Amino acid sequence: MDATAAPGIQEPFDLIRLSLSERVFVKLRGDRELTGVLHAYDGHMNLILSDVEETILIVDGGEGGKTNGTVNLAKRKMAMLFVRGDGVILVRTSYDLLDAIDLCRRQKIVQKCAKLC
Repeated sequence: MDATAAPGIQEPFDLIRLSLSERVFVKLRGDRELTGVLHAYDGHMNLILSDVEETILIVDGGEGGKTNGTVNLAKRKMAMLFVRGDGVILVRTSYDLLDAIDLCRRQKIVQKCAKLC
């Protein structure tokens, strides 16, 4: 892994693990997007989200299949949602890598000071 990677991140699922109980953005097949709080996940990328807002891109084709149709967004909110992993394209977390590196550096400084005392 890259030397600048945050401690504790060795594999892609580590980033998801660090985002538990945090708000995430999920892009799904079928022009659907979700934002919600991540509560659980598994190796198939099945997700359990709460406080979810779903955005669906709806493209109404023009006459004869021309591409100059209209594009609409439909939104809805759900309290809790199970997302099947085979529909997940992308998960963007709110986890800031630079904050993690900074936290690690501060923890190392505290450990060194504790050893000196």
